[in-house]
Order: sequence, then structure tokens, then C-alpha cells
Amino acid sequence: MTDLPVTDLPKSSNVGTRRRDAGRKSMSLYAEGEPMVWLTGGALAFSLLMILAMLVYVFWMGFSNFWPQRVVHVTTHSGQVSMGSVSRSQSYKPSIANVDRLPEALQDSTREKLLANDGYTVRTLLYTGNYDLTGTRFQWVSDYEVNTWEYPEWALLIERRMDGNFYGMPVAFEQDGEVLTESPKEIWERFEEIHPTVRRRFRERERIRTVDMGRVNRRQENARRQLVEATRQFENGEIPAGDLDRVRHETEETIDQTRREHAALSKRVDEINTENRRYGLVMETAQGLRHTLFFDDIVMAFPGNQLSRFQKIAIFGERWREFIFDNPREANMEGGVFPQIIGTVTMTLVMTIFVVPFGVIAALYLREYAKPGPIVSAVRIAINNLAGVPSIVFGVFGLGFFCYIMGGYLDDVFYSNSPVPTFRGGGVLWASATLALLTLPVVIVATEEALSAVPSSMREGSYACGASKWQTIKRIVLPRSMPGIMTGMILAMARGAGEVAPLMLVGAVKLAPSLPLDIHNWSGSLGFIPTGPIHLERSFLHLGFHIYDLGFQSSDSEAARPMVFTTTLLLISIIVILNLTAIMIRTRLRRKFKSGTF
Repeated sequence: MTDLPVTDLPKSSNVGTRRRDAGRKSMSLYAEGEPMVWLTGGALAFSLLMILAMLVYVFWMGFSNFWPQRVVHVTTHSGQVSMGSVSRSQSYKPSIANVDRLPEALQDSTREKLLANDGYTVRTLLYTGNYDLTGTRFQWVSDYEVNTWEYPEWALLIERRMDGNFYGMPVAFEQDGEVLTESPKEIWERFEEIHPTVRRRFRERERIRTVDMGRVNRRQENARRQLVEATRQFENGEIPAGDLDRVRHETEETIDQTRREHAALSKRVDEINTENRRYGLVMETAQGLRHTLFFDDIVMAFPGNQLSRFQKIAIFGERWREFIFDNPREANMEGGVFPQIIGTVTMTLVMTIFVVPFGVIAALYLREYAKPGPIVSAVRIAINNLAGVPSIVFGVFGLGFFCYIMGGYLDDVFYSNSPVPTFRGGGVLWASATLALLTLPVVIVATEEALSAVPSSMREGSYACGASKWQTIKRIVLPRSMPGIMTGMILAMARGAGEVAPLMLVGAVKLAPSLPLDIHNWSGSLGFIPTGPIHLERSFLHLGFHIYDLGFQSSDSEAARPMVFTTTLLLISIIVILNLTAIMIRTRLRRKFKSGTF
């Protein structure tokens, strides 16, 4: 057979290609779906960008608040003098009346500068501190008002336990009321030498007040409660008079011993106070006022205009250590948030212990045991609707049912002789139970999806081997559903840890006398219900409520602004840590049961 030349090949072979090309050209872009790809991808990118912008802003504001700032000394043309740290700057349009207050020689030049900038200028907010002397913490200074802008070498920024920061120049060092030196350099050297010892004694005093004296008071209170209970039993004829006398004698001995211990602790506290008040730092403000600061009232001090990079990093780290491990001060606007961290973590973990078992059991019944029908459908609809109920409604329910009804029942049964309510009020137990109800739909839905993802062939194979339904669920279904169950737990923890509205009604407070987690005394107990290290009946501090309190109920919102961002950063970090821990566990389970992932 003779091969045909290429040019003589039939052209009908290109007809199908031309028709497909023509069809493709005439096909609409909407039919191909390409616009939807761009639309959905753009929506995802925009959402991720918003989340990233929020996190970057919170992280930047949270971290920058603890970076030590330089101390500036500002003098205006009107003779007003200020000293402090730059908080922030902004552009604004001043009024003509403000310009008219300037000296006549500067008014024309100032107007020309404002006209050149369309009437705008820059003003700077200075954190001037010295609240106990001036009654204010901040001051705005406009650029056109500034005569001199200086950074004095020995200007000190002093963080105090009360009344906020203090800005000034060191003029004298006092010991026992006697001035030892007036040289700024020698004053600072003596301060660096003595202040660490003063702070160690201060921490010892706080430990005595909060831990040692608290332990002594609890022993005395428990002894008195035992005497009250023994007296009640004797009046009801449950114990003889000899047992009552024995309890009364033991109670008197315990009270005498605790009083001696309390007196010894009080004496040690007085000794520490006397020793710490021996040293004083005489400071002079920008306005020329002199004020003596005792070392016991100083948390930290540093010359802001002499710090090297490494010294700034050390101060930055020390401020973070104080923020995480110390107690709040100055109406929660300064200091640390250690009680808030303990309260948040304790409440979240107790809530998780409550919600996960009940959510898994409910999902198991709905998926494995309940027969499909109108009742089961109604239950699923109710669960889905429950997820949309406002959180404050759960708070009202928790206050009425858990606090008043269940708490009142526990008090009537176990604490009838207690002069004050024990469980009839807000606490970790009722707050955790309320948030468990709030997050229960999340766990149920995630668990049902995880159970449905287990192949039916595995169940049938288990039944074929002679296993019962519960044995199949226990050994086949549940292990392979654990990654999905962990997903529900992660979502529940993330939502529960950030809720604030219900907690305001069922346990979270602005100031708590003691922690819900008894770190120093692991043998604590209350009445007939041993609580161990966790006191579920106590009210607690919470990071979310702390943010709300600082942002909306603070006496000085501008002073509380840095703490709001830093606490927000810490709350996000804690939620991330809890979630990462659960994700690590889920990942290990997925590796073990690869067929159970979904």
C-alpha cells in the first residue's frame, strides 16, 4: 500500500478539534466556573488577611507596651514644663483660639506652617505619671507649642505599687531619715545595690500575708466549725457530753496555737516593714516639687535615657515576668495577671471535664442507639438551635438553676451551720457547668460526625466476629472517632475560654480574695466535700472579664489601654497553647487510627 503524502491527508480529522474549539469559545465563563474560583479564593484571602491584621496589631501593641521608653522633658512657649514618656502621636486641626494663646512673635509663623499643611499639625500624648501630685497621668503637647524637647541624662522612670509611674530627677538618697548623698550617679548606684534586697523582703512579706497567715486562719476556722458541729450533734443526742468536751478542749488548744503563730507572723511582717522603710529616694519633678519615695513602694526604676540595647531587653523580660507571675495592682491597671491566668485555665479545664463526657454520651445515643424518627429529629433541631442562643441567656440560666437552686440545696444539706453561703453563689463549679451547657452542641455535632465517619464494614466485621454492640462501640467505633471528638473538644475549649457575658453572672469577679487553685496548700478541704487543691466554690478572676473591666469600667481608660492589649495577647496565647496541646493528642490518635480520620 502506497503512503499518501502529508498534504493529501483528509482534512476531516481536524473537524472534531475545530468543533471543540468553537464550543469552548462560545461557552460562558460562568458555565466554566472560573469566576467562582476567583470569588471564593478572594473571599478566603480577604478573611485570612483580616485575621492576620488583627493578630499582628494585637501582638504589636501587646509587646510594645513593655518596651522601655525614653524620658522626655518638654517646655512650651507658655512656660509649662512636663516630663514623661511618649504614649502616641496623631494629626489634628487646632482651632484659631489655640494659636492666639501663643506669644505674638510666634503667631504669624505658626499660622503659616498650619496653612502649608492644610491647617493640620501633630500632637503627642505624654504619659507624665505622678498622679498623687498632679491628679492626672497624661498630657497632650502640640508641636507648635513646644519650645524645647530634651532627654535629661538622669531622668528616672519609677514604677510604684500605688499611684502609677513617677517621673523625676534624683536629688538625694536617704537612710533612716539622713541624707547620705546628693550625686545622681551615687544615688543610682546605692539604689541598684539595696533595692533587690528590699524586693526580696517584700515578696517574703506578701508570702506571709497571703499563704502563711491564710493557712493559720483556715486552721482556726476549721476548728471552730468542728466545735459548732459537735455542739449540734450533742444537742441532738448524737454524741455524749465527753466527746463535746474533748472537741471543745482541742478547739481551744488549736485557737491558742494559731494565735501564737499569727502573732509571730505579724511580728515578722512588722520587722520587714520597718527595715524596708529605712531607705528613701528623694525625687524632684519637672515642676520643681520634691517627693520622697520609699524603696518598699518601688517596683522597678531605670534611667530611661541611659539604657543600652541589652538593658532594654532585660527590662522588657522583667516586665513580662511581672505581668505573668505577679498580682494586679492600681485597680488592675498595672502589675500582673497571675490570678486571672489561674482562674481562666482552671475554669476551662473543669468545663472541658464536664462537657466532653456528656457530649460524647449524648452523641453516642443519638447515632448508635436511637431509632430515627420525629423525636430524634426534634432533639437534633433543638441541639442546633441551642448553639445559636445568646451566651448571656446561659448566664441567666446558670445563675437561677445552678447558683440558687443547686447551690442552695448543697448549702442546706452540707453547710447548714455555715454563717455565709458556700455554693449558693458564683464560683468555678457553676461557671464551668454554665459554659459546658453553652459548648455542649459543639461537642455533640463534632462527635456525631466522627462516629458517622467510621466505615460500616468495621462494625459489620466486629459483629461477625461475635462482638456485642457495646464491645463494637468501645473497641472499634470510639477509638477511631477520637480525632473527631478531640476536634469538638478543641472548639469547645476555644469558645469557652473566651466567653465573658455568662461569667459575669456565675463567678467571675473584679477582685478575689483567694485563688480557686490552692497552689500552696494541697490538703485544703471545705466541710464534708473535700475539694483538695481545686476550690470549686470560690469566685475567680478571668482574663476575658479582666479585659472587659479595664476597657469599660476603668477609672482611667487611657492608662488601662496598654494592659487591655497585653491581656488580649495573653488570652490568645493561652487559647492557642490549650488548642495546640489538644491538636498534638489528636494527631497522635490519627496516626494510630488512620482509617478513622475524617
